[in-house]
Amino acid sequence: MKLDVPYGKETVPLEVPDDAEVVYPNEVEIKDEGKVLAEALANPIKSKTFADFLADARDVLFIVNDATRPTPTARVLELIKDDLKDVNASYIIATGAHRAPTEEELREIFGALYDDVKDRIIIHDAKRDEDMVHIGTSKNGTEMYVNRAGVEAHKIVIIGSVEPHYFGGYTGGRKAFLPGIASRMTIEQNHKYALRPEAKALALEGNPVHEDMIDALKTIADKEIFSIMTVLDGEHRLYAATAGHIHDSFYAAIEAANEVYCVPVSAEADVVVSIAPYPMDIDLYQSQKALDNSKLALRDGGIIILVSKCRMGTGDEAFLELLASCATPQETLAKLDRDYKLGWHKAGKMAEVAVRGEMWGVTDLDDETLKKAFIKPYKNLQQAFDDALDAKGEGVRVLVMMNGSMSIPMIKS
Repeated sequence: MKLDVPYGKETVPLEVPDDAEVVYPNEVEIKDEGKVLAEALANPIKSKTFADFLADARDVLFIVNDATRPTPTARVLELIKDDLKDVNASYIIATGAHRAPTEEELREIFGALYDDVKDRIIIHDAKRDEDMVHIGTSKNGTEMYVNRAGVEAHKIVIIGSVEPHYFGGYTGGRKAFLPGIASRMTIEQNHKYALRPEAKALALEGNPVHEDMIDALKTIADKEIFSIMTVLDGEHRLYAATAGHIHDSFYAAIEAANEVYCVPVSAEADVVVSIAPYPMDIDLYQSQKALDNSKLALRDGGIIILVSKCRMGTGDEAFLELLASCATPQETLAKLDRDYKLGWHKAGKMAEVAVRGEMWGVTDLDDETLKKAFIKPYKNLQQAFDDALDAKGEGVRVLVMMNGSMSIPMIKS
């Protein structure tokens, strides 16, 4: 069986046995995206209609995702631009602890509207303490500092997308604030809970990361917020949309997200090829999600082959520094039992995979960088795959996850 595997904005060939299981996000019926969005805006959940929400707004701040998410921000803004003709609108990029977007990425986020709005765009920088305002403390003790632009705005509109997330349960909704426009200290306090076993994909109830976010946002319950949540299919087409209350619109989108991204898999595999497709292939930090999701379908002692261009390098250096300081994955986990810094949860999740099996990687990163992360480096996907088959011997079971970054394999009982 010959496959065209996504690699950056191109593809690379891969030949696998005919009995290999190849999974994509589930196929769903795509309707006219303008009608899908219009229906969501006209029927908001526990909220005014979008038109009524905007009617008395002195100013509106739009919180939008950065380039690490496939959120169709430009398409949403294009569809609602007529509603914004008389609105004093500004836009903040919810980078969380990520780097600032490049000019090219900003043009991807805002599309044809970029030149019209570029003078009203705020790039959130979690390290700029002078930009932060304290709005309260969660039950877990997370001190909630967020960008003052979000506090001072009369009203807020969130444009997000809902997909499974490896420790937050799902993206979307409350993540626009935490980590989206939160301070680095706040993000660090929240993300330490990612090391708890309850912090995993699809989990909300009992997930301390999610519950901390929800609790912290109770401190701004009186802020008028209108949320527009989207769910995309595997080809980044708009499948579903919800709107209205920040939490209720998020919860309402989850069922649609599960319909797309919870993919049935017949059994655990000895070799899992997990692809981080564009734009989730931006760096190793983001591409790790494809490793974490695919571990759910990995037989103990198996091999995961991560396929990711890692276009912008490794991303946040903290996780790589921790991994590089340890001789074994077990040593990494032991260090995490004693201490935590922002980004170390990523190292912990990678170490957990490395304890169960082997991580191999086909990327543009140099070999030494991958070795620091306990990843065996390759430049040729077919060679990596063939070597994995040889290593596992006869009767090897193969799974290829064509969108490992967002697909959650569900083993059939």
